[in-house]
Amino acid sequence: MADTNREKCSHSQPSTVIIREPGEEGGDARDCEFELERASFAQTKTIIIESSKLGDMTARWITVGNCLHKTSVVSGLTSMVCMYFYPDRSFIYFPLGLVSVTLAGTYAVSWQFDPYCKYQVEHNVHRLEKLPLHNIATSSPIVLIRRDDHRRKVLHNIVALAAAGLCAWKAYKLFVD
Repeated sequence: MADTNREKCSHSQPSTVIIREPGEEGGDARDCEFELERASFAQTKTIIIESSKLGDMTARWITVGNCLHKTSVVSGLTSMVCMYFYPDRSFIYFPLGLVSVTLAGTYAVSWQFDPYCKYQVEHNVHRLEKLPLHNIATSSPIVLIRRDDHRRKVLHNIVALAAAGLCAWKAYKLFVD
């Protein structure tokens, strides 16, 4: 089901895994899902998915996680900016702060420990040209590249907690004064 290329390194982790279309070697869709899961847990640097159904499903899952992350950061920053420039308009920054912390919490519960959150779908044509796509059976494979997401997680957690903390402080000030 999967072809594996290994780089010469001490960890001997595969650098590229190709998840073949189901049926080519007598396997089914569950075999492809198993190979994809195994490749992600092995921290494979590049995963190429031939199966359009599995590739689309995986790409959508990654896109939803990215959307949660970005919306959490943008709503948290917008909440703090609105709080600074419009301190009397709590109806703007309270909901934004709540959205930020809710989405950060959702990401933490549903995506943070998922091995696919470490991957991004590669769209850059120049990077794709460097990959071994010449022996792929499909014309539009989904290519996943493993990236370090530690800074990204720290950013959205800090922004969400700061926005929630500032909103809580503002709410306290509103009710105490």
